[in-house]
This record gives sequence, C-alpha cells and structure tokens, in this order.
Amino acid sequence: MIDLAITADHIRTTIGDYLDAHPEERPGLAPVLELLDDGADLTTRKEFRGHATAGAILVGPDGRILHIHHLALDKWLLPGGHLETSDATLRDAALRELAEETGISADVVTPVGDRPFHIDVHPIPPNDAKGEPGHQHFDFRFLFRTATDVSRLQTEEVTDAAWRDAHSINDRALRQRVVQALR
Repeated sequence: MIDLAITADHIRTTIGDYLDAHPEERPGLAPVLELLDDGADLTTRKEFRGHATAGAILVGPDGRILHIHHLALDKWLLPGGHLETSDATLRDAALRELAEETGISADVVTPVGDRPFHIDVHPIPPNDAKGEPGHQHFDFRFLFRTATDVSRLQTEEVTDAAWRDAHSINDRALRQRVVQALR
C-alpha cells in the first residue's frame, strides 16, 4: 500500500477545526469520526465503508460558482475528487483536483480561510467498471476565489463546466452558507 501524505491525524484535526466553527454538524460527521476511531484508512479509495475526498467551491469575480458535469455520475457537481499521494493536505487535494478538472491552477485562486467551508457525507453508487461497491464519500470542500476562467477540461472525467448562481447549489446547507459568504 502507498502511504499518502495526508494522515488520519490530519483528517481528524481538520474535522475538529471545522466542528469548532460548526458544532451543530457533529451528528452528521459521526460516521467519519467512528471510522477514524476504528483505525480505518480514509485516504484510500479502497476503503469502501467510506473515504475522504476533496472539493473546491470556486467563486468567480461575478459571484457565480463553478460547476462541472461529471461523466461517470452524469451530474453537475463542484470540482473535486479522490486524494493522491502527492497531496500534503486536504486543501492541497482540492486545489489539485480543481486544476486537473478545469485547468485553473492554484496560483490564480485565493483560498478563503484554512478550514473546510463544508464537509459533506454522501453515498456513491456502485461502479461495476471499476469493481467498486456502493460506498460513502466524506467530501472536504474548501472555498476559493478567482478572476480567471476554465482553460481546459479533464475530458476523461468532465464533459462540461459552467458558472452558476449560488442558488443553484443542490445541497441546502452549503447553498445557504455560500449565499451568506457572498453577501
């Protein structure tokens, strides 16, 4: 097994920092904390009880949010994905995924804070082509701002990109938080 730079301690600390700001979300993050307590390696996508992913909430100069159309899930989502060995932190993973999927490099985005803006626990359907059963993603989403546009899409995973109004974000809690942050 390849060790990732992101450790269980980093994930636990990141969740702790997040819960300091959003203590009301502790019940929803209980499954993540329980897996960490059980010694699960949430950095590997082979942990099918659930594993960590990282995403970017990218705000453009006009206040709209970047969405990508994900090929495998056939849905409009925020940019993001699985962790890799090169990722030193969850925020680094979010920036790398943003760059890979959209061509927007880390040097033209500005992070808004150090902690995740949102942590989402959501189910992922089985993927027979990859031999993956249904599982959960623990998505650490970070807020960034940019004045640049999409330069190239990762066509193996992304079929389109669009800047959308914050009110189009599907997740109610995230939508409210983004709308509040943009005021």
